[in-house]
Amino acid sequence: MKKVVIGLSGGVDSSVAAYLLKKQGYDVIGLFMKNWHDDSVTISEECPWLEDSNDALIVAEKLGIPFQTIDLSTEYKERIVDYMFREYEKGRTPNPDVLCNREIKFDVFLKIALKLGADYVATGHYCRKDIQKNENGTETYRLLAGLDNNKDQSYFLCQLSQEQLSKTLFPVGELTKPEVRKIASDNNLITADKKDSQGLCFIGKVRLPDFLQQKLKPKKGVIVEVPADVPQYLASKSKFETKEEELAFMSEKPVYNLDDGRVVGEHQGAHYFTKGQRKGLDVGGTKEPLFVIETDVEENIIYTGQGKSHPGLYRRTLFVNDDELHWIRQDLALEVDGTMQVTARIRYRQPLQKATLYKIEKGLYVDFEEKQSAITEGQFVAWYMDDELVGSGVIS
Repeated sequence: MKKVVIGLSGGVDSSVAAYLLKKQGYDVIGLFMKNWHDDSVTISEECPWLEDSNDALIVAEKLGIPFQTIDLSTEYKERIVDYMFREYEKGRTPNPDVLCNREIKFDVFLKIALKLGADYVATGHYCRKDIQKNENGTETYRLLAGLDNNKDQSYFLCQLSQEQLSKTLFPVGELTKPEVRKIASDNNLITADKKDSQGLCFIGKVRLPDFLQQKLKPKKGVIVEVPADVPQYLASKSKFETKEEELAFMSEKPVYNLDDGRVVGEHQGAHYFTKGQRKGLDVGGTKEPLFVIETDVEENIIYTGQGKSHPGLYRRTLFVNDDELHWIRQDLALEVDGTMQVTARIRYRQPLQKATLYKIEKGLYVDFEEKQSAITEGQFVAWYMDDELVGSGVIS
């Protein structure tokens, strides 16, 4: 009998995943990951992990599977939280959920599971895996979108490797959320009607500004409103000699200074804000709401523009450096000068957008058919062929 260790989070998805594995005849062990108890940084006044671990225990008892809590807080702090602080300090916007999957669930947790003699780890993610048999006898693992378009979580797994995928099961990937809730209800699982968790991976609720202020000190600066007709937004009339020159130009973000607009307010630290953000600016009196179009953490200035259609929010092309480029499908990785037609997204839940990949010596351009709103450094871009996620990278 194959042994599976499942990350029981105390939510309905992992509960049903555990139920399905047991029903399929696996020898199932439930582990709850405790990822936080650093008293120097308070995540939340509430303590959701206690309630969640208790729910996970009740589900395990109901299913008749062994259960234990494992403390991964040291690794979580080093690999996720410290990284988040460093990135925000640089004016970038990290994605802790993608990192948590790559660094914690499918690395640290996976290694613990294998030490326990597991053949696989399983999670409650809405995505699917299949295996392609190759002519030379090897196998290629494919990461596919979940069948429930509303819940597809493949984006969060965009940094996984073939090795990690080979040891992973996604039992709810073929189901919709209502189907999952029905299974939980039919089997009297305590998590059947529990709300989905919002917040950091396996930690729960957290107000990001409050969290960041505990390590990144407030620093008063100005908010500048940039009009929609500054020279930075005029398209280049010059002819580009190569495609690479054109892509380099298209991927460059505008550079602003104080003279490009007018001061309309104050903020408590440019490193607390991210591109596309609207909340927290507290500036009134404009015809349309202000959106952050750029942050300058060196000068501590936030540049804003009025309305969702402000040209400062939009760019067509982004760049991924070679050292932050990742192919789940190594066999499809582009050589220098290679191109590939894909669909791509720059954030979770964004509808897939048509794009072309262009590989150069130092990295990869992702050139979208249509301009994208709030392309943000530090976030992940993931690209697909049909419903298969084949690669990803950190936006430079």
